[in-house]
Amino acid sequence: MDLNAKFDERAVVHSDREPWVASPMKGVDRRMLDRIGDEVARATTIVRYAPGSAFSAHTHTGGEEFLVLEGVFQDEHGDFPVGTYVRNPPTSAHTPSSAEGAVIFVKLWQFDMDDRQQITIDTTTQTPQPVREGVSEIPLFEDARERVRIELWQASVAVTQAGHNGFEALVIEGSLREGDEDFGVNSWLRLPPHTPLNAVSGPEGARLWVKSGHLAETPTAPNVGG
Repeated sequence: MDLNAKFDERAVVHSDREPWVASPMKGVDRRMLDRIGDEVARATTIVRYAPGSAFSAHTHTGGEEFLVLEGVFQDEHGDFPVGTYVRNPPTSAHTPSSAEGAVIFVKLWQFDMDDRQQITIDTTTQTPQPVREGVSEIPLFEDARERVRIELWQASVAVTQAGHNGFEALVIEGSLREGDEDFGVNSWLRLPPHTPLNAVSGPEGARLWVKSGHLAETPTAPNVGG
């Protein structure tokens, strides 16, 4: 499957307008944002776990990062409430579940294959750092390939960014307008390196998960052979 797989083009999904699609595991549904591949895929997805549901044990050969949007996500390593950001690097394994139900934003097969750094951050307890007028951020991860953070935009602030080598954002709270399009909660935007960001936050401001720098090279499907 190829979905929003042309990484030299702007891509948008207003996920709350999309139907949930059943995964192979009962009680686990998905809204796909981008994807290259089938069940083993380079993918960006919003995943919903019904109360008491679980996914079978698996290894993240290409790594996994996720942000908990609703409920409490769980595995054998602990409980991850709303606002928890986790990076499980290549070769890590777990058995995910949710006793009370959860919704997570997750990205698969998008790591440096030599990365072995595991990260867990409760973003709700972090103090945002001002970065420019009207914008502050909570750093989550940075290496030579990418930078990941939570950005907080004050109300009605114009935000521009160029030379980003790829920009991707999920609206967690509030809203923004980019171009002639409005983005509410759970809306997702991806811009290629040659397209600068020109956006304005809504009257209530906005809280976003943001990644940049990660599209300097054209992404490909995961190599699952051998």
